[in-house]
Order: sequence, then C-alpha cells, then structure tokens
Amino acid sequence: MSDRIDYGNLMHAAMRGLIRRVLSDVAAGGLPGEHHFFITFDTRHPDAALADWLRDRYPEEMTVVIQHWFDNLDVGEDGFAVTLNFGDSPEPLYIPYDAIRTFVDPSVEFGLRFETQDVDEDDEEDDEEDDPDFAPDATTTAKPTGDAEVVSLDKFRK
Repeated sequence: MSDRIDYGNLMHAAMRGLIRRVLSDVAAGGLPGEHHFFITFDTRHPDAALADWLRDRYPEEMTVVIQHWFDNLDVGEDGFAVTLNFGDSPEPLYIPYDAIRTFVDPSVEFGLRFETQDVDEDDEEDDEEDDPDFAPDATTTAKPTGDAEVVSLDKFRK
C-alpha cells in the first residue's frame, strides 16, 4: 500500500467517468441544444483504432468533432466507438478514454485537459521531497474556449 493518496490519478479517473456519462447520455438521446464536443486524443495509443490514412495524417494526436453528423456512437467501459464523416467518407473510430487529451464543449465553455509528466522515478522522488503537494499527472484544468479564464487546480494548493 502506498503512503500517499494519488489525487492526480483519482481526478483523471473521475473526469474520464464524466466523459463516459456525457457520451452515454448523447448515445441514448442525441446532443441536446447547441452542445457539441471537440475531443483531442493520442493516435499512438495502442488501443486507438482509426483508418491507416488518418493515422498517417495525424501521427501523434487528432481532434474530432461530435456535432452535426455522427453515427454508431457506442460507449463502453474503457472507450467509445463512433463513425464520423471525413470529406464525405464515413470512418469508424475507437477512442480509449485514457487516450483523450482534451474534451471541450464550447457551447457552454466547458473543457477538460489531461496532462502527463514524463519523469523517471528518481526525478519524481526529488520533486516529492521539494514539494509535498507534488502529484504526477495532477495538472488538471478546466479549459474553456472564448474569453473565459483557464482555471488550474494548482491555484488552490496551499
């Protein structure tokens, strides 16, 4: 058992649960009002499934829009599948929740950003000693679009 609570990973799990819930509601009843989503994900994730030509065009990350035309939205425990239109060509995608980097609904200025830090264990231990509030992967922001302010959880640390 660890000697600390991993708030960063707990927060990411909760935020991915929120995305799963929102997408499940959309799958069941469609997009309400003006809601729509920009979802950026890591195309290198081993469980991400997309056409080879899309992976070639977006070798690191890709942003998809769920708005006017989407089909076959199937929300699962670990990710979701959706068919989107790329230049009049319907393409099925599978996006694991842990491949998502950002989830934004600009209609209500709501957004989530998932960040990871590439540190080795020695660096992490040094950071923990220097900063008792250090938690890897804990940089979480509500990232709205437009003129709204980006709020970082780091603002609320003591």
